[in-house]
Amino acid sequence: MLAAIDVLPRILIIDDDKSLLESYTVLLEDEFQVSTAESAEKGLDLLRHEDVHLVLLDVRLPDINGIEVLRRIKALDENVDVIMITAVKDVRVAVETIKLGAYDYLEKPFEIDDILSLLRRTLEHQNLLREVLYLRDLHADGDRYLIVGRSPKMRQIYDLIARVSDTNATILISGESGVGKELMARAIHQQSQRRPNPFVALNCAAISEHLVESELFGHERGAFTGAVEMHRGKFELAHTGTLFLDEVGSLRLDLQAKLLRVLQEREFERVGGGKTIRTDVRVVAASNQDLRQMVADHTFRDDLFYRLNVIPLHVPPLRDRREDIPLLVNHFLMKYNKAFGRQVQGVTSEALALLTHYHWPGNVRELENVIERLVVLSRHRILDIEDMPLDLKSVRGQLAHDLFATGADLRQAKAEFERHYIVQTLEKYGWNQTEAAKRLGIHRNTLLTKMDMLQIRPTTSSESSIPKDLED
Repeated sequence: MLAAIDVLPRILIIDDDKSLLESYTVLLEDEFQVSTAESAEKGLDLLRHEDVHLVLLDVRLPDINGIEVLRRIKALDENVDVIMITAVKDVRVAVETIKLGAYDYLEKPFEIDDILSLLRRTLEHQNLLREVLYLRDLHADGDRYLIVGRSPKMRQIYDLIARVSDTNATILISGESGVGKELMARAIHQQSQRRPNPFVALNCAAISEHLVESELFGHERGAFTGAVEMHRGKFELAHTGTLFLDEVGSLRLDLQAKLLRVLQEREFERVGGGKTIRTDVRVVAASNQDLRQMVADHTFRDDLFYRLNVIPLHVPPLRDRREDIPLLVNHFLMKYNKAFGRQVQGVTSEALALLTHYHWPGNVRELENVIERLVVLSRHRILDIEDMPLDLKSVRGQLAHDLFATGADLRQAKAEFERHYIVQTLEKYGWNQTEAAKRLGIHRNTLLTKMDMLQIRPTTSSESSIPKDLED
């Protein structure tokens, strides 16, 4: 995975107001390494020689117009995010800077909390983007085969795929609907020596049971009513490649026996034919049913189960790897921005908390559908809680109900929600402040301050295992 960055991220501020530069430095130095420049030329020179993560750029500069400076910054490093600042409200200028690649646009005067929130969101966007690009290079061949996730459970899956892809071992992928079982199968194929050859998929539950045999093994002309010509089945089409059999538990017992024979003998006959056809196919099967229980219930053959289950691969539900949700959200935002020509750049921390705590019964597929819908319908570049579907908003319903019952005002409710989210994050990481701060997208010192303000302390049951960084 990507190495952790131990130093603070560097921000470059280009503004001709010296006193304002000093104020920026004081306000931001706890969370950033701050470099300043009073002219465009000096700022561009610093950018050439320093590793800058993002730039605060005033539109009005004495030597070069800020829009031209933005063009030059993007020419030097297109990955540097630039936030434009101006004291004059000009929609035309705002639109032009966004088109040129500015991440956002702020008008003076603004609250320090506003700019801190924007800077943190910008850095989180950068981190997620780097993670997506890293995983794309490591695990996939473009968006079509991209697996997204950095949780420990997903890392175990990556390791298993890397170890088994170049073998011919049969693999059985288990997991709930929507977790991405076919995506795993494609990743296995793409990393195997069979990659240049066909990847053929068949959802056994999506086809009439009377046609499944023909889809698997093919049929001869006249084999049954309606068979007006010879048809090659999936085993023939996948020769020298990979055959993915999804929902294999839905197969009839007689077809299970025929499938077992093909796996063992590497040969079959088309329906209505007598010619034996040899096949060289690597089979990857998948099921959202408990095949072991089906074996116990005598609805799935035990010999076929053991033949398929040479390499078991379980894909966890999304609710068991919630730390992957921000990465998935960012990935789907980029995917559907590209598909629909939109420019939705991210979500607020409150909206992300909502997405992270939702239970996602439809797993990754449901999350993708939600993000696709939001990209299509949203009028904003940053998605907020009010943009979320009603079923997601119900996640915060109980907390809101409790706060309303106590008569809390908006400020108190916001503080309690923030407290609740910070406590959950700390508990997830065993009260390790450094890891929790990274997950929250804030500096550890900021987390300490918030813990003090919100009177957050570990529960009694956690005190025996408090990490040293908390005790210090």
